[in-house]
Amino acid sequence: MSQTKILLDENEIPTHWYNVMADMPNPPAPPLGPDGKPVSPEMLGAIFPPGILEQEMSTERWIPIPDEVREILRLWRPSPLYRAHRLEAALGTPAKIYYKYEGVSPAGSHKPNSAVAQAYYNREAGIRRLTTETGAGQWGSSIALAGQMFGLEVRVYMVKVSYDQKPFRRSMMETWGAEVLASPTDMTESGRKILAQDPNSPGSLGIAISEAVEEAASRPDTNYALGSVLNHVVLHQTIIGQEVKKQFEKVGDYPDAIFAPCGGGSNFGGAAFPFLADKAAGREVRLVAVEPTSCPTLTRGHYAYDFGDSVGLTPLMLMYTLGHDFVPPGIHAGGLRYHGDSPLVSQLYKEGLIEAVAVPQIATFDAGVQFARTEGIIPAPESCHAIRACIDEALRCKEAGEARTLFFNLSGHGHFDMASFDKYFRGELEDYAYPEEAIHAALERLPKVETA
Repeated sequence: MSQTKILLDENEIPTHWYNVMADMPNPPAPPLGPDGKPVSPEMLGAIFPPGILEQEMSTERWIPIPDEVREILRLWRPSPLYRAHRLEAALGTPAKIYYKYEGVSPAGSHKPNSAVAQAYYNREAGIRRLTTETGAGQWGSSIALAGQMFGLEVRVYMVKVSYDQKPFRRSMMETWGAEVLASPTDMTESGRKILAQDPNSPGSLGIAISEAVEEAASRPDTNYALGSVLNHVVLHQTIIGQEVKKQFEKVGDYPDAIFAPCGGGSNFGGAAFPFLADKAAGREVRLVAVEPTSCPTLTRGHYAYDFGDSVGLTPLMLMYTLGHDFVPPGIHAGGLRYHGDSPLVSQLYKEGLIEAVAVPQIATFDAGVQFARTEGIIPAPESCHAIRACIDEALRCKEAGEARTLFFNLSGHGHFDMASFDKYFRGELEDYAYPEEAIHAALERLPKVETA
């Protein structure tokens, strides 16, 4: 069976990032400080450079990509779009399935799309060091790579459970010159506070963010780099969806539904937001965020102002949240273990413009293995969530006899996640459905903020 691979010329890399705020029906709610008032750019300037702050606040539809950033992106972009003929045949579905493969980047995922941009703007601002958090290690390895390219020191606070589960991600970061610490650590006040409460804490993205932000705010030569959630990160990732639109044009097709993993939201936003402009113009397309049942932020969370970190060092953001002190189980899709979600993704979900679905862990590995055995690429555990939801939709198309066009973002390869697949094959993985009472308890501790 022949393979359909849709490529773009390197000159077709987008020249601008797409800012979804320009096409949202309602303006996003501002981040708030501890006094309940909107946070000023000056307050965020303690941890972010001016170029990033400008993007975070911008409502312009198109934001130019600096030439130096485009030149580095050219190392692996444009990434290929594939038609999954073998998977379609295995499913016996009349649906057409396409996927964008972001695993062609040096770090093996979509994350360098933003890491390169963030490192560039920090270098331009005279910053020498970056701190960051990472879950599965994909963001940490990406900012380690970008830091090396722009001559920046990088310290990564890696969620402890992932630090132990994914030692080769750690090695990857160290190869690119980053220092990697298992979070929570005893090196920050935030980490010591968590360890005092639970000496065996598995860590979480929220905790690691607290540690990285605390350090960045304490040193004038250091800024903080975030791998998801905030507007500028989602903005940088829209290079994915823009390329996808051009690639579909080349084959004269268009997706009826788009699926992407959703932890903090940059993966989903990057793939889906460029299509939201079409949706706003009247074209029908379903945009589906896929999350784990063990960390069901959109599907079971509460839409409220909450901290982006566990300790409360970040501004308050209006988003779907499970509570800033929520610590999800140690599932193998470490990049999806975040208590909150992008305020932009959250608002669009609240307003019914996007959808969300939660899938259990074992079913995602079932889907990932089926995909690998048909299409040849071993997907990251995070990407398996989108594959699961897309396969489920393709099977519904089979039952209904509908020849629909489906697309999912294959956000990274699983070459550094084989220990997770080993556990799957040995029957050692479990499904986690987070207890409703635990979610309610975490939500009871949300900051008390009045919203309109």
